[in-house]
Amino acid sequence: MDNSEENSRSPYASTGADEDDGAATWTYRFEQDDEDYDSDFQDEPDEDDGEDAEEYDEEYYDADDGGERDVEVEVFMGAGDEDDSGEDEASGTDNTFATILTLMTGGTRVITRTQLLGILQGGGDVTLRSALDDFDDDEDIGWGRRRRRRHYGGPSRFPKVPSDEGTKLMHSGVFGANEQRAGKKQLARRILDRELGLGDRRDRKQNQDLMAQGMIPSTNPEMIVHYDDPVYSGQFSDDGNFFYACGHDFKVRMYDTSNPYNWRYYKTVNYPWGQWTLTDASLSPDNRWLAYTSIQSNVCLAPTDPNDTGDPYTLDLAGRSVGTQHEGRSHSFGIWSVRFSGDGRELVAGTNTQSIVVYDIESRTVLHNVVGHEDDVNAVCFADKSSPHILYSGSDDATIKVWDRRSMGDGRPAGAFVGHVEGLTYIDSKGDGRYILSNGKDQTMKLWDLRMVMSTAEFEEANPTSLTGRSGFDYRWGTFRDQDWFPHPNDNSVVTFRGHRVMRTLIRCHFSPPSSTNSRYVYSGSHDGKVYIWNLDATLAGTIDVRQATKNSRPLERRYRIYHGDDFPGWNTCVRDVSWHPNAPVLVASAWNGFNMAHGTCTLHSYNEAEEDEAEPPMGRSVDEKLRPVGSAFQM
Repeated sequence: MDNSEENSRSPYASTGADEDDGAATWTYRFEQDDEDYDSDFQDEPDEDDGEDAEEYDEEYYDADDGGERDVEVEVFMGAGDEDDSGEDEASGTDNTFATILTLMTGGTRVITRTQLLGILQGGGDVTLRSALDDFDDDEDIGWGRRRRRRHYGGPSRFPKVPSDEGTKLMHSGVFGANEQRAGKKQLARRILDRELGLGDRRDRKQNQDLMAQGMIPSTNPEMIVHYDDPVYSGQFSDDGNFFYACGHDFKVRMYDTSNPYNWRYYKTVNYPWGQWTLTDASLSPDNRWLAYTSIQSNVCLAPTDPNDTGDPYTLDLAGRSVGTQHEGRSHSFGIWSVRFSGDGRELVAGTNTQSIVVYDIESRTVLHNVVGHEDDVNAVCFADKSSPHILYSGSDDATIKVWDRRSMGDGRPAGAFVGHVEGLTYIDSKGDGRYILSNGKDQTMKLWDLRMVMSTAEFEEANPTSLTGRSGFDYRWGTFRDQDWFPHPNDNSVVTFRGHRVMRTLIRCHFSPPSSTNSRYVYSGSHDGKVYIWNLDATLAGTIDVRQATKNSRPLERRYRIYHGDDFPGWNTCVRDVSWHPNAPVLVASAWNGFNMAHGTCTLHSYNEAEEDEAEPPMGRSVDEKLRPVGSAFQM
């Protein structure tokens, strides 16, 4: 294509009358200047950079740049409400445009904020609109990608809150108990009723359940554990006696949490030759082994015994395999998610090559490597902790696939869940073989029921990814607007939850545990620095503001003060993972935290009826990664 004609055009041009209201439209084109390019600019990649992440280690791109394209500002003359002001207004409009045009062509082609406000206040009916913000149709947004058009609609297109289906679930007995009598008893009265043994067996059980699910942790932290690097995930073991935290520095810290209010440091294990960050970890059912991985095809297997200081074992999930789609050859990939099976004998992994890998630990053999999605597989999990047969995979293609381990050899899933309109960041199973929870980049969390799964034949006929495959939305740097969301016509989810922000990183969601919460809630981290806790009917049960709890708990380091001067960034928080203790009313929020989110924290939050601290150890204490007081750890 010859661009000489376009390059010789004037930097401004009249486009005539606007089609909608007859207003004159002028377009001014700002061309890309070579001198504006900063060769020293680099931006950090995210863990979701894909198969070529290593290739980009030396060269990162600002997602707002979008390549060398022009920026257009359209000036609408006479736009807005019509009136009968006549020629005087027309003259004022012409003068306003002449002023704008003079400033634009006066050498700098820049209008300051003060100048622009002065022009608009000076007279004339003028509307400015950036051409980059107009996505009424599919539009090129750089790098050869196109952004899907906006799906406009009123508030009625959003799922109803409270959800009717969710309300049914809340009264089904599967997700907690409900108050049978009018009024709500305080916790102290329930404890008294329990101690006095009031009521029959059913009443006493309901009283105990309501006590458990009523104790939602609060914002005030019991403890803040500080790390020098962002924390990507942190989880309690199923029995609550163990907690691990995975960091951006390729290290996993392990803690004894048999007393959930007073932790003990266990050990730290390292991932050698990691790429960008640790992406995931999984604890074996017997708590003896921790599997953890990076954007590599290797999984490290480390013993949790604090007395075992040996190097972790390395499992190559890209090794040669028999009976898979990659039979007889070796290939490499990055792993986003890894999980132990319920019997601890196998690992399942989701990769950046659109595949799901099933690996036998004892024989060190790849049992299955199935390309089951159209994009990266960001999350995997087993449906039932007591059975290794049914597993799920969630992908950037906005679908969840259901797999039967006994029939994975043909590469066909057993079914699919459809409803997200952007890629998935995480999936979590309730562990009962029936319910599953997912987080999506469309800023929604969804609950699914295995009985409502779409069959493979129905999925292939409906082709639901045709509606979501050309999004072009980059959750790491972009902004997802309400106008961008639309109800998927093939949605087979049960309940949709909204309000949190799933941005910048693969933020995780979970079911609340049965013992400490009576399985009453679902919850998620969020890019706005909070933990969101919902009832099953999609109403908000509570929030925990981690940003408020940790703000300025770590001083700005001297190296940052020197680099940024007086213009250093503020304190920001992104809660990436949350774990609710299975037996106590406490949870831990694992976050990117600090000035410019350069560091990380794990904050312990507990249920407290009163604001005052009434016990030992004191609330709000700050400790380092080995649980030592931080007074001397942070040097200014």
